[in-house]
Amino acid sequence: KKSGDGARERGQAQEKLAKRVDAEGKLRHTMGKVHGSLARAGKVRGQTPKVEKQEKKKVPKGRAYKRLLYNRRFVNVVVGFGKKRGPNSNPT
Repeated sequence: KKSGDGARERGQAQEKLAKRVDAEGKLRHTMGKVHGSLARAGKVRGQTPKVEKQEKKKVPKGRAYKRLLYNRRFVNVVVGFGKKRGPNSNPT
């Protein structure tokens, strides 16, 4: 590398920076790119069939809800073999 190369590279970097600085000396953000085309936005959601919500029984509030959680976590535990499964896992 020659001794003048560093000065030239610094000059080019300062020119690029000068293009991004506005009149008040603040840095302007250059526009970013979008991943993928926006024409396909919402494609999967539009394809899925609409399923109506099911009626569910009322969830208890307050003390009763805490009681339900306690029973679910500590009273009705089934001790089995293997890895512990999460609360939302379904039997396979």
